Amino acid sequence: MIETPRPPRPPAARGPLSEAVLSALSSGPPGGTDRLRPPPDRTDDPWGEDLHLALYACYELHYRGFEGVDPDWEWDPELLRLRRELERHFLTAVREETGEPPPLDDLLDLLLTEPRTGTGPSHFLLARGERRQAREYLVHRSLYHLKEADPQLWAAPRLGGAAQVAFLAVEYDEYGAGHPDRAHSRLFAEMMADFGLDPAYGRYVDAAAAPALAVVNLMSLFGLHRALRGALVGQFAAVEITSSPGSARLAQAFGRLGAGPAGTRFYEEHVEADAVHEQLVRHGVIAPLLAAEPGLAGDVAFGIAAGSLAEDRLSAHLTEAWAEGRSSLRGGPLPEG
Repeated sequence: MIETPRPPRPPAARGPLSEAVLSALSSGPPGGTDRLRPPPDRTDDPWGEDLHLALYACYELHYRGFEGVDPDWEWDPELLRLRRELERHFLTAVREETGEPPPLDDLLDLLLTEPRTGTGPSHFLLARGERRQAREYLVHRSLYHLKEADPQLWAAPRLGGAAQVAFLAVEYDEYGAGHPDRAHSRLFAEMMADFGLDPAYGRYVDAAAAPALAVVNLMSLFGLHRALRGALVGQFAAVEITSSPGSARLAQAFGRLGAGPAGTRFYEEHVEADAVHEQLVRHGVIAPLLAAEPGLAGDVAFGIAAGSLAEDRLSAHLTEAWAEGRSSLRGGPLPEG
């Protein structure tokens, strides 16, 4: 029997913003404004550890919550007001860095082009990665993959017609196509266990660095705002279209590093599934969505650019640390598994 994931314990604060949020959540039921710090100012790093942990904690209330935290915090007006300011600060930075995205068709064509040489984590792990680095990669990715497809599912009621049907067909596969033991989050948990990691939901939030938080926060931000549904579809498309080659490299790398069948199954599944999803997302979701709402083309393009930006920042964080012989995790290397 597959158990429902239990709420994780609240993480440790990383600065005044996250301290204010986490202290308020642990103080009992909501009901006062004195427990929350004023919104961030322009000096707060929009990509920093403090802001992204504060934002992640706010968003987690819409997923599984935290152990010992009153569920009424999910819709507390003062916390939502603070979250909105955090979102604005982050989203402004993302828009400034992405600039004006290229036309959507050009972006989609670029996603389908696999470069001859690559510098991302999958290339690094395949060429010269060590088992400790593979374990760190799984720790960072666990923030998303243990809730895989949950952020994007918020788009379902905001789409309609053929786009909604195709979108849910892809999501159906992500959740195991009717088989709980084949749900992708389950396969990822089994892969973590194969590498000697604790697969409990939310177990490694404290160890994950800000770029990993930012990747998940961007999905949650897009998912929770109907006005950003086009951006969520774009981010979703970027993941599905580019996944297969990287998944093939990771499956091969993990096999080289001693993984058993459970340690490669997640990525082997994505090699085949996402090759199909790429076509379904592009022609089954994006095409009918824009036929019905052509004004969303710019938002879809922005979602692709923003998702790629967040992923690139995480990739750089990982590969730079590994190339210098450092751990990519907060608090240093993991104990041997």
